[in-house]
Amino acid sequence: HRHLLSKCLSEGTARSEEQDSASWEWYLERRSLVLQFLNSNLSLHHLQHHQSKVELLKKCYFYLEIEPKHVNVRDQNHVMHHIDILQLIDTYQFQRMKKVGKTQTEIQLSLLTELLEQLERGQEELSCYVETSDMITFLSLWDLIMQRLSKLSEFMETLLSLQVPGKLYVKHCLVSHANLRSTRLPNIRLSLCTKIPLIFDREESFAHKNWAKLKWFTENQEPHLEQYELHVKLLTNGRQTEVGYGRTQAVTSNTCVVQDLHPGRSYEFTIRRSHTDTLVCERWYDSITLKTKTNAVEDTDGSACAPEGRGGTQEHFSHFIHLKKMNEKN
Repeated sequence: HRHLLSKCLSEGTARSEEQDSASWEWYLERRSLVLQFLNSNLSLHHLQHHQSKVELLKKCYFYLEIEPKHVNVRDQNHVMHHIDILQLIDTYQFQRMKKVGKTQTEIQLSLLTELLEQLERGQEELSCYVETSDMITFLSLWDLIMQRLSKLSEFMETLLSLQVPGKLYVKHCLVSHANLRSTRLPNIRLSLCTKIPLIFDREESFAHKNWAKLKWFTENQEPHLEQYELHVKLLTNGRQTEVGYGRTQAVTSNTCVVQDLHPGRSYEFTIRRSHTDTLVCERWYDSITLKTKTNAVEDTDGSACAPEGRGGTQEHFSHFIHLKKMNEKN
């Protein structure tokens, strides 16, 4: 009996060691799977990259893009004309679609923010499982961990799809048949597109005694320089006895010299894209404050007044230039 008992104990110990060894292998394999996910899709670098792209997207200008842009139409004399599609689209229906586009944009940006928060919380949760759980606890939570991995993968796929503005569903006819005469109704497609915000070059923008030179960055892929609006505002420093001063200049280049400024005063300059018929949403624009110099001697020394004000630090400027380059690359 003593021999039989010893044999049973030995076999039980061997089975236990085999089970422990198998459990350890399962633990290492599954832990490695989670680490691989954390070091790829949910890495801090990856999440920061998406955070920067969403931050830039929130500051973009959103437009309706219409296809086709032109259509051939016969007049009452049966002469064919190549005209802009906007000339045929019903104004009321077009304004309605712009509201739909704005609503879709706001929902999209809100969802992107929420998805990023979910991914960041998921990253923290999975890291906690890997770093603090022992083998038994980790394996007991494996079903829960697998559910989180699956859900976070879905969140990432949705995040990637939402970073590209989508198409708009056209429920009502945008073109009046009366405008077409005998011309076949075109198949009009609407979608949203973006342009990144204009950003002042804070190294090249400066003020002298009674004038200031402003320069800003535009997208390299723009086929031509469109029209921009430069707003100039004299800052009164809260003095109620002084009337505020402001004006707007239309500019078709990426530089502008503003004349007739007062010496020794602070001015706020704001640059934005001009409003067009297809503009849907504008959420952000860049502003800087420059102070003019007080005497003519300062005008000859070549030094520039340091820009300040809204987003006026060099760190802020460099950050947005980085986002701009990243947007062009992606």
